[in-house]
Amino acid sequence: MTQRTAFVLRVRPERVEEYVAAHREVWPEMLDALRSAGIRNYTIFRHGNEMFGYFEADDLEAAARYLAQQEVSTRWQDAMAELLEQRVPDEGPPPLEEVFRLD
Repeated sequence: MTQRTAFVLRVRPERVEEYVAAHREVWPEMLDALRSAGIRNYTIFRHGNEMFGYFEADDLEAAARYLAQQEVSTRWQDAMAELLEQRVPDEGPPPLEEVFRLD
């Protein structure tokens, strides 16, 4: 069964354009790692310096474990940490509580 998750991140206001540019050109090996982890339908929306992310996987915990073992994921998180107000925890961003779903 598909599991869904969403999160919010805050980018340093003076670094928003860098964050957006980085996501226009995500490293191919990072995209491969996300796909190999079983992550799909990954979307990030922007509101000012707040980013709302959403993605799906069959097993979110397995996807997180897989990514935690990928060197490219660590490098990506290190690069993004410089742009964010607060670094994403190693286990991933805190998920938002789902309050409504229309299937």
